[in-house]
Amino acid sequence: MSLKERITEDMKAAMRAKDAERLGTIRLLTAAMKQKEVDERIELDDAAVVGIVDKLIKQRKDSIEAFQKAARQDLADKEAAEVTVLQAYLPARLSADEVAAEVKAIVAELGASGPGDMGKVMGAAKQRLAGKAEMGQVSAAVKAVLSGG
Repeated sequence: MSLKERITEDMKAAMRAKDAERLGTIRLLTAAMKQKEVDERIELDDAAVVGIVDKLIKQRKDSIEAFQKAARQDLADKEAAEVTVLQAYLPARLSADEVAAEVKAIVAELGASGPGDMGKVMGAAKQRLAGKAEMGQVSAAVKAVLSGG
């Protein structure tokens, strides 16, 4: 079963269970998926769906931060609940050590050295680690490796 099919099945299950919060989050995800399919006239594969889920989670985390600064814990909690639902659709994440090892391998393959090669290394890392690691963590690892760390 593809990730897209699993999301559709989960939406049906949430409808049957009358789980309004979960249903709302899944509908938001399916809307984002349909939007991308219509805009780009493509059929999404699992990697593309993971990219959309990652993007939605990042948006939620940014919102949580903003709501906490504004002392709106009720809204921050709602966003955190959405993050929990969305994270169920992500593959297992790599640990910090695994990310660092992958980044070192990419740097060695590309023969990169120094901060000037950051863009080249990040491009390769995004392709290889998409969905497997948070890009903020990957970026930090690339900076550390390129600065001699």
